[in-house]
Amino acid sequence: MKHKIVVAITGASGAIYASVLLKKLQQLQEQIDTVAIVMSDNAKEVWKFELGNTLFEQFPFKIYRKDDFFAPFASGSAKYDTMIVCPCSMGTLARIASGISNDLTSRAADVVLKERRKLILVTRDTPISLIHINNMKTVTEAGGIICPASPSFYSKPQTMEELAATVIDRVIDLVGLQQNSFRWSE
Repeated sequence: MKHKIVVAITGASGAIYASVLLKKLQQLQEQIDTVAIVMSDNAKEVWKFELGNTLFEQFPFKIYRKDDFFAPFASGSAKYDTMIVCPCSMGTLARIASGISNDLTSRAADVVLKERRKLILVTRDTPISLIHINNMKTVTEAGGIICPASPSFYSKPQTMEELAATVIDRVIDLVGLQQNSFRWSE
């Protein structure tokens, strides 16, 4: 079965995570039916500021407006099996945890949870407050997966992109895609 994936990119710092994710999804396209992207306005600005480009426009995936409630993944009938929010701001986490569907990202997350499909939130903030922890608990209890953007170092990454890939490789594994990546003791 090929995957239908929604990638939501929020305005949290960490655009490199989204960039590495989109590159990896492009490399794994033979396992994927569809990748749809939704970006907040802040996400576009943070991407430009942190990465110095607008390459998000050049991936072979359709980008939907943040207010496009006619996007296919705004309904469970479209059968998108996975949603990744990367990076996930604490505001987006709070709206998802509260069931507030005021934009396409929060609506799609609500759909994924209600349909009992896979929601992966790559949270990117530190330190975190008790409010953040409780929101993470709520999303986890609803079936979501919290995958903090906490890179690992045992693969000895040499570049910023390799460091970001240590997080994204975990996300790719959580989606259920097959990839070649560093494995502990292998």
